[in-house]
Amino acid sequence: MQNDDLENIQHGQVFRAKQWIYRLIKYLLVRPKPVFDSTLSGKIVAVVGSAPQANIPLNMDDTYRIVTINGSQHTVESWGFAKPHITIMQYNQIEGLNTNAREVRRILRGRETGTLYLMLWRHGRRQLEQGLRAFDYRCDNLEIVDRYRRVSLVRKVSGILNFELDASTKYSNGIIAALLALNSNAAAVILSGIDPSSAGHVYNHVGLARKHSEPDMNMIRRLVKLGMPIFTADPNVSEATGLPLWQPVPTT
Repeated sequence: MQNDDLENIQHGQVFRAKQWIYRLIKYLLVRPKPVFDSTLSGKIVAVVGSAPQANIPLNMDDTYRIVTINGSQHTVESWGFAKPHITIMQYNQIEGLNTNAREVRRILRGRETGTLYLMLWRHGRRQLEQGLRAFDYRCDNLEIVDRYRRVSLVRKVSGILNFELDASTKYSNGIIAALLALNSNAAAVILSGIDPSSAGHVYNHVGLARKHSEPDMNMIRRLVKLGMPIFTADPNVSEATGLPLWQPVPTT
């Protein structure tokens, strides 16, 4: 290894350490409250992602709460549910010019949701509302979740303090949605179309790679170890992650 390479690595490590300390101090000063949604309390919650394979949970009906991630509303519509109760979307889906952002806006054009949780939006609320109107996406309630409320949510449910300094440590919005449901005292959380090992999205054929595989897999295993009421509707994900398959308790 060349001296220049070694210096670059050391510089990167120092920068990362400073960034972590800065965020820790701000986190301790702000003391953010983790996201809580009372509409999920005591409910069976289906968190639906956009992995190519997404199975409808057994016995799913109008009593279930549906949480969609980015463009996965396409999937729940195919199941016969036109409007999810909650959608979680990343900030760059609103104005981003990359392929994924364009595809999300295309699939959501003209649709609506209940509550939209917009992650890590850095601009004003007015600009966000204008961005949503630009692709005719509507919501009953709009809530912006900043970095530190997201960190607080992860820590509250899993005990992990993760400032998500780069792509290698960031969780997907599907995992964040599951943590939101668990923190909101959901009776059960069922993942569908959330597969850390998959590539591509069900609503297009672009085949974009997923960036959160390792942190997502680690979090799933953590939640299983903690005994959280989290399941999957997808047999391949159950086999790969150890998540139990959803089997509803028969009613008497």
